[in-house]
Amino acid sequence: MTTDELKEFCAALPGAQAVLYGAPSNILVVEVSGKKFAYFKTSAPEQWRFSLRVSAERFIELTDMPGVKPARYMGRFHWVTIVDVTRFPADYLAELVQDSYARAVASLTRAQRATIG
Repeated sequence: MTTDELKEFCAALPGAQAVLYGAPSNILVVEVSGKKFAYFKTSAPEQWRFSLRVSAERFIELTDMPGVKPARYMGRFHWVTIVDVTRFPADYLAELVQDSYARAVASLTRAQRATIG
């Protein structure tokens, strides 16, 4: 899966929207009702590195894989960074994104979840 395909996949989830934050953070955040579930780094040297939230078990599993590391500042909350998404299995990446999205939706209020549909 390419970076563009991954951005489209994330944005296609119900209620998801992409928000671009400029300097100094330089990230493209994908969120649902204000809850972030994924983001891309948009500046060099880490351009298009992809981060998402995972379960504690998957955090340990993924950080043992080459090309995956704890996300800067967010690792303590079980966020991982995938250095090159094109080298990562597409179906597994899609599963991780959907899990991160589901975690974000679960943290919303009942009224917010009802507006997503």
